[in-house]
Order: sequence, then structure tokens, then C-alpha cells
Amino acid sequence: MCTFLYGCLMQLRYSFRVYPTAGQRSSLARAFGCARVVFNDALRARETARAAGLPFIPSSELSKQLTASKKTPERAWLGEVSAVVLQQSLRDLDTAYKNFFDGLRGKRPKTGPPRFKSRKDTRQSVRFTANAGWKSTTGGKLRLPKVGDLKVKWSRTLPSTPSTVTVVKDSAGRYFASFVVESGPQEVLPTTTPEVGIDLGLSHFAILSDGTKIDSPRFLRRAEKKLKREQQRLSRKAKGSNNRTRARTKVARAHAQVADARREFHHQLSTKLIRENQAIAVEDLAVKGLARTRLAKSVHDAGWSAFVTMLEYKAARYGRTFVKIGRFEPTSQVCSACGVKDGPKPLNVRTWTCGACGTVLDRDINAAVNVAKAAGLAVSACGAQVRRAPVPAPRVETGTHPKPQPVLTGRQAGISVL
Repeated sequence: MCTFLYGCLMQLRYSFRVYPTAGQRSSLARAFGCARVVFNDALRARETARAAGLPFIPSSELSKQLTASKKTPERAWLGEVSAVVLQQSLRDLDTAYKNFFDGLRGKRPKTGPPRFKSRKDTRQSVRFTANAGWKSTTGGKLRLPKVGDLKVKWSRTLPSTPSTVTVVKDSAGRYFASFVVESGPQEVLPTTTPEVGIDLGLSHFAILSDGTKIDSPRFLRRAEKKLKREQQRLSRKAKGSNNRTRARTKVARAHAQVADARREFHHQLSTKLIRENQAIAVEDLAVKGLARTRLAKSVHDAGWSAFVTMLEYKAARYGRTFVKIGRFEPTSQVCSACGVKDGPKPLNVRTWTCGACGTVLDRDINAAVNVAKAAGLAVSACGAQVRRAPVPAPRVETGTHPKPQPVLTGRQAGISVL
């Protein structure tokens, strides 16, 4: 589920599993192929014009060329699919160009120029807008033009009427119907008191400022044996054979199971944190940099970016406060009890003693508390694994008696015994 904010409204995406019949799979394959051909034809036209020094071809001209090509014998089969699917393919090309140009202008992260789509791509999709005439039948099926009534596994009710539906076939051969709906502020949760800072890690997936540690499931590590076996079977198959295609699908399904389990874990944990806390603070981690180290596999297995994205949009949806602090904040170098900074520490140091106040601090919990404080949240180290270290006794309390002192009874010490 992804989201975009537009003023007070939010666009959410809901995906449901679809089970098309053999004939419907053929119709969808035809739609996937036609959308790919239209995209490539439009991209080729623009690239040819650019190479010849001609002006950029607008979308209206590409649409006219598409209408003309459908009347030719070579492209007559484009009329076998919904015209909305073909027009949306042109919109996708415009979006790809816009992202490319915005990256050059510095308005967004840089992306490469649009590339031609291959028929060998394992992930394919087509999009139907409202004017395509698609609808949900009384029997709970999804009716798409020139495809038919698709069986859908509805897992929840949509909060509003969808504006578009995208049919996706993933690398594992599964079909999904993705709906875009708008949600307003009516889903705001009741106000609560707790505020929490979160420190993300590898040994523990998340450490909260209240001392709670959430173990990392390590879905990829647990599935490595199965993935290795399926990958070895794939490597033994002859290239271009049907056996290799089936083996590739098994590898894709194994990876899809890992991704689905990780996504479900992220959703459950993010929803729990949003419901239980009024404000949440996290650190802006440099995931790309960490992914180039020897910890790359563990970093990707954790999926921090996806989890933080879920926290961000769920906080906006349910009326919670979400704060992301800078990645250069010295959360692991500052004592959360007295605020003294005593420098960086190697990763093998999990507990340390503050030289100023003598507090023994858990590295991860201390970082989570500092994340919350840097975000301006009203949290403290109360409840965390923080304890006072042994401190030398004052001079007036030190020393030994020259002679053993007698042990006095209660009556001798002047204490009445009842």
C-alpha cells in the first residue's frame, strides 16, 4: 500500500489477489503485449525526433499516431484490447520523461531516461481508468473491458470508490488488482499519551525508547537454504527450455514468499506503533551507503526504508505525529541521562558507562531515547535498561576501624524491643 498527500486528501493503494481463467489469462497477455508495443513505438518516435534535431513530440501527436496505426494491417490487432489501456501506456511514457527531466533539474532524485520494454520482462501491468467502464459485479467479481469477470480475493472493504485499477502480473506468475482510492481525515484515531523514539538495527529490528526490543525476523536468512536449492536447479536447466521457465518461476515464488512475509511484518509492527503512540521519531538512515558494505544482505533483509515509509503514511492517515531526524545526529555518542558526548564507539560495544554521571547505558536504547529527544518528544530513559554504576564512596565514609566493634543488641543500642 502506498500513498501520496494532496492537501487534506490522501491516495491509498489496495492490492487484491486475482485468479483469472485460462481464457482471461490469454486476454490479459494480449493487453500486456499491446501496451508494451504502444510504449515502445511512442518512445522510438520521440528518440528518432531527438536524433534528427526535431522538437519534442507532444502526447496529443502520439495519440493521433496511435489511432492511425490501429487502422493499418500491421497494427490492426491493437484494436483487440481496450483503448484506455493503450492511452494509459502513453501516460506512463510521459511520467517516465517527467521523472527524468525533474531529476536533471534537481526536483527529485536522478533517474535514467525511459528505456524500451522487453517482452521477456517478468513483471507486466495494464491500467484501467474510470472511463474504461470497469466495475465490480454483484457476485464480487471484477469486470474489465475485453477481459471478462475476474475472480478476486477481497480481503477488506475499500474506504471509497476507486479512481483506477491496475492489473499486475508479477515475476512469480501471480495476478493482482491494485486499486487507487482517496481517504480523508475521517480515519483519525483518538488522541493518546505515549511518544516513542525508534532506533533501527540488525540484531534487533527496532529498539524503542521505552526499553522494548523487537527481534529481527531475518526472513531472507531463514529462507537461504531453499533459495539456494531452487537457484541451483534453475542453473542446471537448458536455456530457452520450458523446464527452465518453470524453474525460474519457482525461484521467483520463493523470493515472493520472503518479500510477502517481510511486508506483513512491517505492516503489523507499524500499525501497532501508530495505534499505541501519539508521536513517533525515527532516524534518517543512509541505506544506500550501508548497502555497499559487508552488511548489505542483512540491511536489505531488514527493509528499513519500507518500514519507515509505512510509519510515515500511516501517521498522516491516522492523525499521528511523525518526525525524522538527521542521519548525522550523534545518537550513539551522547548520554541520554546527562547529555555529555564522549565520542564514537565501535559496533561491538553494546553497553557503555558515561564518564560524567556514571550511568551504565544500553547502546541501542540510549540511541532510541536520543532520537526521541532530538525530535522534541517528551520522553525519557524511564523504563529503559539504564542503571547507576558503582561509584567510589566519599572520603568521610571510607577507612577501617582500628579495632573490631562489638555487635550491640537492640536493648543495648537503646531500642525498645516489643
